[in-house]
Amino acid sequence: MPEGAAIDLLRRGDAAFALPKLGGMARPNGVVIVSERYWAFADTDGNVREGRMPRTPEAFNRIPLARGLVRLAASLSPIFRRTGVAPRRERWLLLAALVAPAAFIAFPGAWGTFAGLALTIALLFMLLRGRALHLHGAEHRAIAAVEERRLASTWEGAAKPTRFSRRCGTNFAALALPVTLVADTLWPLGTAIYTPLAVMAVSLALSMEVWRMVQRSSHRFWQSFLLPGLVLQRVTTREPRLDETRVALVAVASVLRRELAA
Repeated sequence: MPEGAAIDLLRRGDAAFALPKLGGMARPNGVVIVSERYWAFADTDGNVREGRMPRTPEAFNRIPLARGLVRLAASLSPIFRRTGVAPRRERWLLLAALVAPAAFIAFPGAWGTFAGLALTIALLFMLLRGRALHLHGAEHRAIAAVEERRLASTWEGAAKPTRFSRRCGTNFAALALPVTLVADTLWPLGTAIYTPLAVMAVSLALSMEVWRMVQRSSHRFWQSFLLPGLVLQRVTTREPRLDETRVALVAVASVLRRELAA
């Protein structure tokens, strides 16, 4: 995307009456930005890839637990689809990170779940390597700029919105970990080959329900659930340079171009 076109879109975003809620994901070579309808990936070489997010059946949005799993799966669509932003090898690595707990069924009791989660976290830290940490901070800064209507000034470097985010996946991971350990301890059914995956599915669904409450409520009780993740973001993000912030802002501009035209 030409620089002039990106700046124009960012200025239009600053002036817009309403903008969609955005999320994102950092990659070692770029940033993914998503809305409910569109996604864009801007890489550090100046290339932009675009796509549509999968449509979630409206019926699922009214079913507790199921709605969380569907939403979680949809958020990973830009990564796992064949035409997405991750190469095949990395898609397999991410899949391994998600299903790793199932490999530890032979471990007794909670040790199996704990070992699987430890491996998952290790794999995810491998994915957040090198420049991805700085781009992760850039992703948060760009999304904060959208919410504060400071897109143009952030592009210019005059504004520096926070690199920490309440909606970051790191916060969700910090929430899901204790939920999974509790679910494994209190699991009411006998152990079977499917138990680790069942525990993980139930835990993620429960975590998503709590996550919904945390995002919707300003009460101190619910906001306290964010503290571990916000602390962890000091590890999973680094202060981005202006050129890295601009990579994330180009992805934002790509999504806004389609959203503002709709």
